[in-house]
Amino acid sequence: MSLFKARDWWASVLGEGEEFDQGCLCVGDVDNSGSGYDKIVVGSFMGMLRIFSPHPAKPEEQMEADAQLLEVQFPDPIIQVEMGKFVSCSELLHLAVLHPRKLSVYAVSGTAGNVEHGDQYQLRLVYEHNLQRTACNMTYGPFGGVTGHHFICIQSMDGMLMFFEQETYAFGRFLPGFLLPGPLSYCIRTDSFITVSSTRQVECYRYETLAVATDADTRQDSDQQSKSSGKRLTADWTLVLGEEALDVCVPHTSSAMSSIFVLGERNLFCLKDNGQIRFMKKLEFNPSCFLPYGSVSEGSTNILMCNHNNMLLVYQDVTLKWVAQLSCVPVAVRVANFPELKGLVVTLSSDGHLQCSYMGTDPSFFTAPKVDAREVNYDEVDTEMKMLQKVIRGATKTQDILPRAETEEELTLTAIVSSNLDEVSCAVIPEMNGMPVPSVTVKVKIKSRSAVQSPKMTVCVQPPLAVTQDQFVLDSMGSGCELVVRFSAFLNGHYPPADLCGDIAVSYSSATELNPAGIPRVSQCKFNLPLRLVCYPSSAIKNAKYKITVDTNKPPVNLNEVFPERYRIQSESFEDIWLVAKELVQRFDQHFASLGVKDFRNSFTGPIPLPEYFETVDHHFELRVNVQKYQDLLSERAVQFRAIQRRLLTRFKDKTPGPLQNLDTLMEGTYRQVIALADAAEDNRERLIQAFTRLQSATHLLILLLSLWQGLGSEQTAILEATLLPLLQDTPQLGWEESVDAAISHLLKTCLSRSPKDQAISLSTGPLTIPKDTSRLKKHITLLCDRLGKGGRLSLTSEANVPTTVMMPAGCESIPEPIVEQEEEPRLQQDSAKYIKKKQPSKRIKSKSDSSKESSREKKEKDSGKEKDSKVSSKESKKESSKESSKRESTKESKEPSKDKESTREKESSKESGKEKTKVSRKSSVKVKEKKSDAGDG
Repeated sequence: MSLFKARDWWASVLGEGEEFDQGCLCVGDVDNSGSGYDKIVVGSFMGMLRIFSPHPAKPEEQMEADAQLLEVQFPDPIIQVEMGKFVSCSELLHLAVLHPRKLSVYAVSGTAGNVEHGDQYQLRLVYEHNLQRTACNMTYGPFGGVTGHHFICIQSMDGMLMFFEQETYAFGRFLPGFLLPGPLSYCIRTDSFITVSSTRQVECYRYETLAVATDADTRQDSDQQSKSSGKRLTADWTLVLGEEALDVCVPHTSSAMSSIFVLGERNLFCLKDNGQIRFMKKLEFNPSCFLPYGSVSEGSTNILMCNHNNMLLVYQDVTLKWVAQLSCVPVAVRVANFPELKGLVVTLSSDGHLQCSYMGTDPSFFTAPKVDAREVNYDEVDTEMKMLQKVIRGATKTQDILPRAETEEELTLTAIVSSNLDEVSCAVIPEMNGMPVPSVTVKVKIKSRSAVQSPKMTVCVQPPLAVTQDQFVLDSMGSGCELVVRFSAFLNGHYPPADLCGDIAVSYSSATELNPAGIPRVSQCKFNLPLRLVCYPSSAIKNAKYKITVDTNKPPVNLNEVFPERYRIQSESFEDIWLVAKELVQRFDQHFASLGVKDFRNSFTGPIPLPEYFETVDHHFELRVNVQKYQDLLSERAVQFRAIQRRLLTRFKDKTPGPLQNLDTLMEGTYRQVIALADAAEDNRERLIQAFTRLQSATHLLILLLSLWQGLGSEQTAILEATLLPLLQDTPQLGWEESVDAAISHLLKTCLSRSPKDQAISLSTGPLTIPKDTSRLKKHITLLCDRLGKGGRLSLTSEANVPTTVMMPAGCESIPEPIVEQEEEPRLQQDSAKYIKKKQPSKRIKSKSDSSKESSREKKEKDSGKEKDSKVSSKESKKESSKESSKRESTKESKEPSKDKESTREKESSKESGKEKTKVSRKSSVKVKEKKSDAGDG
């Protein structure tokens, strides 16, 4: 923001809905009045030509009443307007108007009026040229050293320079290597044309070279003739800019100093006539237009430059001299002289704001008003202070991380997922493993409470889920309007998603009295997709690699009412269990809530499957390490490839030919290695995305089991999710492993510390980098589970965490932690290994021989239950006997299966005989199918 503003001298708004560009403005004495004052000529893309003679209006007069001299409507758009000596029999100034397919030259004349209406101006056509090619821009000057007249050069859209010697067409030349037209300017000192090609380099062509080059009607003829006969068109010099050029200008301020100015997207270049760089200025903004003009100091040039921040900057070479604020973004700028003031800055914006301004300051006569002196009532001030402190304390206690939403939103979103799958699937992949991929329709109702502007809706789902359309541009809505948007969701990958929940966000602008343009706001809602979108029925199998059993504190219910076609959750992939387990718990909660049961609770008796979870973590970490390996290998092969290229280039440039010494074979082999490494890196990237999704699913499952195991509340579960799932996706700068390790370390040093004395006062905040391995992360996750098993409470506050007495589930054993903090790390590895060993899940694979021994084990299990009860009572009475009994139990565990596991196995086998099973497929999705109950179910 500039401290000063450009002072308005005269301004006007041209038309409504018209567009303008940098060639639509020129200034000069177009009517040849001889007064030395300029007029402003403006042409628009709508074909409207206007001529102005500005002057400051008096307070009681209209500003535009007599400033506009002429207004003419043409049938064709006006690309550019220029003033020059374009008529052979006259040295007066004429107006050249460039249309897409026509060049017209006009004479502007004025007649003095005898009445109060003033002078009258008219436009007379002198001659015109119909163009065979679509024009882009033009330049003029005394080509070939002619005196007293100006010739015109027009650049077409296909790269042809067409030269007109006033009323006569001279010749046309195609620029070599042309792709897109660029800015064009004429240098009178060297009689050459300056342009910037699509290869981002400045090219200079002499008029003499263009005149004697091979003539051609088409580009193909030009290419053929340049190979056979005649002179081929070549540039006099070139200079690589490395960026696109907005404009080229060659000022004629001094004969002693010659400069060519090129305005790029990020830099300003000043070149000599031979193409050498005089200086370069790096810009810290996006420029829109510029104008070099003469300076009062010898050997320097002043530059007017406008940018997209409504700024007008004045440079003397590379030194910034002045900055002023404009009311709009100009696309063209000129300097003009008017009767009452010389050197005014004329600017034209793309929407037709024409402004004449000068740079300066006006004195400020503002004086601060006197403050009413009044006596202070200290009692009222003290009461107000206490009230504010109470509000501050109340806000501090809440400790809300996110700001609270408003009670009533201006835009209400409601997402409704269809209960039936689409009859015609919209999935991109029609089949997976021989099964059709379904899709489901989601209907979104948008209702506005007040007027909203430019609403845009975005839909986001978890990969590999996809939607038919994720971006919607909606029409502005009035108060009370309602709009319905539909889209379909489907599976777009050969692995299950981590979550079936989707997000919908609508961004819009809400106008206020102080901000009519609107304040940006966002409304959000969520929707849950059905499980059958990613699962399909399949016959169950008895032997599965992974099984999870969920217990409840209520008698078993008919699962045909709660969870049709499902009973036990088993899968060949650990992470694929997550979606079905989540659906099972949710449907249990919904069923008992519908029956009015308030004390229903799901539970999990363990053990926590940490080894299986760590396999998923190791696989994800291995792919992350492979990313860096592929990058290093690609860098090495690229360096080798460039070195071979340099050596081959040296051999080819050598005047004395020599053997290549198999450099070409080596280059081809290196090229194949680079391509193979690039393909492998891309394949590893896709596998990493899939592995991260599987890691998210496994982490969600681990969080669910921990919450069921310890009965965690919603707040503690949310903290656990934020700790173990801090990222939505992996990035090269920050990955899942280091983020989770830092988060768990924070919890272990704060709310999960052994005692208040062990809580860390200051936590290290060093940079997070990818670890060497996952051993430290595994130790911290194991220790987190152990602290939760001991009754640790997750909290964001730094209160003393006093563990509560918790009954440990069967198969779990706490880790004995050392008293001294320094001994924790050396013994952590041994303790964590012990904990993992105790918590390994039983892979309950039954064979035919196992089923025959099932009945013989039932009687032993009853006796073992009584025997175990007697041992437990002896443990409570005497400590020494407890140690001996624990030794006996550990010895029995090493020799034979645990009796608790056998009893659990008996219960599960009885459930399997009378209920149904669920299979989760590893390849495509979760497979579920009803298994017919046996005759003994009754």
